[in-house]
Amino acid sequence: MERWVVLNKKADFYEIGKRFHIDPVIARLVRNRDVIGDENIQTYLYGDLSNLHAPQMLKDVDKAADILVQKIRQQKRIRIISDYDVDGVVSNYILYKGLENCNGLVDYQIPDRIRDGYGINENLIQKAWEDGIDTILTCDNGIAASSQIQYGKKLGMTMIVTDHHDVPYEEKDGKKIYQIPPADAVVNPKQPDCRYPYPLLCGAVVALKLIMVLYDKFHKPKDLWQEFLEVAAIATVCDVVALTDENRILVKEGLKRLNHTSNIGLSALITAVGLDGKKITAYHLGFVIGPCINASGRLRSARMALELLLCRNREKALEMALTLKELNEERKDMTMDGVKQAMEIVEQEGFQNDKVLTVYLPDCHESLAGIIAGRIREQYHKPVFVLTDSEEGSLKGSGRSIEAYSMFEEMSQCKDLMTKFGGHPMAAGLTIPKENLGAFHDRLNELATLTEEDFREKIVIDVPMPIQYVTEELVEELKLLEPFGTANPKPLFAQKNLSVLGAKILGARRNVLKLRIADETGYEIDGIYFGNIEDFNEYLTSQFGKNEVEYMYQGRKNAIRMSFTYYPDVNEFRGMKTLQMVIQNFQ
Repeated sequence: MERWVVLNKKADFYEIGKRFHIDPVIARLVRNRDVIGDENIQTYLYGDLSNLHAPQMLKDVDKAADILVQKIRQQKRIRIISDYDVDGVVSNYILYKGLENCNGLVDYQIPDRIRDGYGINENLIQKAWEDGIDTILTCDNGIAASSQIQYGKKLGMTMIVTDHHDVPYEEKDGKKIYQIPPADAVVNPKQPDCRYPYPLLCGAVVALKLIMVLYDKFHKPKDLWQEFLEVAAIATVCDVVALTDENRILVKEGLKRLNHTSNIGLSALITAVGLDGKKITAYHLGFVIGPCINASGRLRSARMALELLLCRNREKALEMALTLKELNEERKDMTMDGVKQAMEIVEQEGFQNDKVLTVYLPDCHESLAGIIAGRIREQYHKPVFVLTDSEEGSLKGSGRSIEAYSMFEEMSQCKDLMTKFGGHPMAAGLTIPKENLGAFHDRLNELATLTEEDFREKIVIDVPMPIQYVTEELVEELKLLEPFGTANPKPLFAQKNLSVLGAKILGARRNVLKLRIADETGYEIDGIYFGNIEDFNEYLTSQFGKNEVEYMYQGRKNAIRMSFTYYPDVNEFRGMKTLQMVIQNFQ
């Protein structure tokens, strides 16, 4: 059963509202997102590109840019090596285009997910050396590749790392000893001695910061780097980093430009997924555009997505974009099958009682392990690892976590069981010998300090707000808080003791529930629910009985009284505007 909690952060909301010309409800929402102080509130509500932090504050960024200036002037060959997900593809694109704009002799490589695995490896370095590459530039990887970087140095190559992942460490006498790779320059805001004020950037934005400094050294036009805003926004949302501080500004500014982007490949992808001329939101980046870019790296080669971003022919770009869309549809079908199989294993083996779930799916495409892990986590609200057979005989897997469990920290305590691992508090990847799977499962569960309370999904309500308070003006003001995402969630309101006067199931697939709702004063509003209607009906039947549910669907007087969490919205149909509540949870 969900746990509903109301945020109760204190401030003078009426005073903040007056000062910033916003409704006190909006002021409360801003405070709930821990935005405190006039300057921070001003930036949160109205921040623009002038509020970004100076890239020169990143440790080694000047050093990396100076090396690249020297290599470009000497016409030395530079190779970019990225990850194969959206963040990796976009990082690679930004660095490639940026270096090309500075007349660099540059090419790119993206590891094959199956053959190479995550990040840079000795085979890729050896190949670069054989190809006559002078400098390797990593993006969205490299911080955990000390031995590989050392190998490149031994071959006489210049090695530059740009990354955003957590820095690996070893504990000695209760202290963390961080292991920075021996590269010629390491640009990563998570380095302990980096003075950059905001360490939560995605890999693509770290790459972008390097290009901004490089452009400055080549005296390029001040705003030339802004051509990368749209793709940086996509990478930021898709890599699920916090939408706070400058990440929020970058996404907001990128979204503004998407419908008239100068990138032919991106424009073709927007057309292919049916978003031409529509308002594109952070949701579309994370769940429509991003998955198509990701699909190439999952099922074929991520080079397809990078080549689309680099494409200069509209007709060819549209053809490539449609191929990516089809690949994503194929990926969805394969994911559904994998989720079904994983759920059966969890139930049959009794794994649902474990604190940390480890599910072995031998025939699962390894690129889908993370998505499947995420779906199982949603079901059980527990940390989940999904592992599958890899080509080299070991197991590869991905994990997805819950708020109370830092996946990277917990895995660090089991590092002796794994060949390779890396990630964040909420997500991780690993390679592990098959014979260590049982020990990995056992140790994770022995070390886990999670309680039953941690396994109850927490629904955080911003404001218990009567439906009568909802106005078109308030709905419009809520847009000031966009874009929504990690660490800047869509506001959630709630009201209890509402009557359900009637209900209809709508949509071609009969997957939308429309309710007519009234409060105790008789004030009425429409409610829309996009969740599982079958579960909704079963719940109501268990609480009120079959007859009352039938009366509700017939629009007759009934005994149904409910509490809802919701987000207010305006429905526009044939020029008519009506207020409605988009229902998220019910009790």
